[in-house]
Amino acid sequence: MTNLRKSNLKKLPVKTFDVLVIGGGINGAVSAAALSAKGVKVALVDKEDFAGFTSSNSSNLAWGGIKYLESHEYALVNKLCKSRNHLMESYPSTVKEIRFFTSIHRGFRFPVFFIYMGTLLYWAMGRFFTKVPVYLKPKNLKTLEPVLNTQNVVGGVEYSDAYLHDNDARFVFNFIRSSMSYGCIAANYVAATSYKKVNDEWHTQAKDNLTGEEFIIRSKVIINAAGPFVDLLNHVNHQQTEHQHLFSKGIHLIVDKITDSNKVLTFFADDGRLFFVIPMGPKTCIGTTDTQVEDPNAKVTADDRQFVLDNVNKLLDLPKPLTQADIIAERCGVRPLAIKGAEGTADWVQLSRKHAIDVNQADSYLSIFGGKLTDCINVGDEVASIVKDLGIEFPYQNYKWYGEPDSTVRDEFFHRAQLMDFDSLTPASSTEPLTTRFWRRYGRNAINMLEKIRENPAEAELLIENSEYLRVEIEHAAEREMVTKLEDFLRRRSKIALVVRQADILADPGLREACEILFGDEAEAKLQEYMQSVT
Repeated sequence: MTNLRKSNLKKLPVKTFDVLVIGGGINGAVSAAALSAKGVKVALVDKEDFAGFTSSNSSNLAWGGIKYLESHEYALVNKLCKSRNHLMESYPSTVKEIRFFTSIHRGFRFPVFFIYMGTLLYWAMGRFFTKVPVYLKPKNLKTLEPVLNTQNVVGGVEYSDAYLHDNDARFVFNFIRSSMSYGCIAANYVAATSYKKVNDEWHTQAKDNLTGEEFIIRSKVIINAAGPFVDLLNHVNHQQTEHQHLFSKGIHLIVDKITDSNKVLTFFADDGRLFFVIPMGPKTCIGTTDTQVEDPNAKVTADDRQFVLDNVNKLLDLPKPLTQADIIAERCGVRPLAIKGAEGTADWVQLSRKHAIDVNQADSYLSIFGGKLTDCINVGDEVASIVKDLGIEFPYQNYKWYGEPDSTVRDEFFHRAQLMDFDSLTPASSTEPLTTRFWRRYGRNAINMLEKIRENPAEAELLIENSEYLRVEIEHAAEREMVTKLEDFLRRRSKIALVVRQADILADPGLREACEILFGDEAEAKLQEYMQSVT
């Protein structure tokens, strides 16, 4: 167990918090970050790891919702485009513009020029923040994207949206880390098992899922940010809400890189749903499916796999068809779709990912439904506004809680990195210079990591082949990132388990040393725990 987690577990039962956040996905993370930065006393718990569910299984896209133009949700597209732009401005190292290359087949429900006009409208609604869309003639498509199968293709368009570098779970965790820096007491693998209102306080019975220890967390307000489990938690707490969730399962397959264009190839799959071929450093991420499910604990099925493989093999002109043997890793998650009422159908055209927050003022209880990465800053601001209206004191009401450190800190990091020729230490297998990666991942903490490398060059060694993680980064994760299980590090704080084959990870001699850094005396037990979970 990490020292940080041990310390926070001791603090959870000691005092009364202003707010207890249940759930460490994107909605819970931004709620905790926004409130704690403004001086609110916040606790956050998650029954599994932070970003351990939906928030670690996204397409890594921060987009303005171009598909909602078809259902005429112009206000939503306008809002999402504004949110996307704000995210790009606030996190310029992490959320970057990327081109979407879309080809249209003969017989599609709209002509190519009509779709091109739609991308121009989308660009305008995005306040011309990105590069201008381009109309693509059929004869140019193969030249621009050689991997494309142009049979029956009548044209295409290219437009811009945004892409999340590193991985979604890392982005979410950075909000958790930020909240802890502002005083939030957060702990993973802590389940909230029962709730009781005592006078004006919530008494939440909590259980450490690793040790079985139980304790009470006291708070004035509860925020239910449990993602797909919001409805279940509300049932336990006898909360009647205007909204409920439907679940749409989406999967991705990750394979070796199949195109060097570094654009998101966009198609319409056999079921009419948008289908993406997304760059992921040295790999390619392919998906997604859209299947309505009842149980949020969804798994990848053989049919899911075959659907993605069949579509990518049909849409691309590959040297040889992709098969299951080419799959390096898989992602599977459910999209919690917010609806009013108890019934509905997860129709990809009709249901959007917009969020909704239901408030029981009498109980000081909030429920967050739906939502996605693109809109996360708005969710944090909205939650803060609601909590203030519930009578919670905000000592620093106007403090800005999001965004990268300012240019002074950035310039100091890059100056020090240049003086020590930091980029010369970049491993040959890395897809980007070390300065770029360190600043994006660690911000102001990257300065201290530079000093460790300056004092001891061994800190710059790559422990796990092709992992893009140096020894100093693993030490940082051990000290500050509450890595409780090996999977937390390999799958969520990093994306090693997504881009390196499982067999290669397990066979790498550096894995054991990484475990020793992360877990000390528990290293062998944690390694065996991980090996059992993946085999």
